[in-house]
Amino acid sequence: MFTDIDHCATVQQSLTGKRPTDEHTFASINILADRLHNVQRLHPSLLSVEFSPQVQALIEQESILAIS
Repeated sequence: MFTDIDHCATVQQSLTGKRPTDEHTFASINILADRLHNVQRLHPSLLSVEFSPQVQALIEQESILAIS
């Protein structure tokens, strides 16, 4: 479904206001989180790598929207 989308660009554009923060943004974050988890499993030295505080805020926003 999202194979043609640059997920990093989607999230970055949402953070900078160039595109709306919508279901595509959250889908891209989830895909990037899955990819990060897979890389961390293969390379445990990367376990300390995490999303920026801005992306973390978007993740929290998604959780709040899901509860509402």
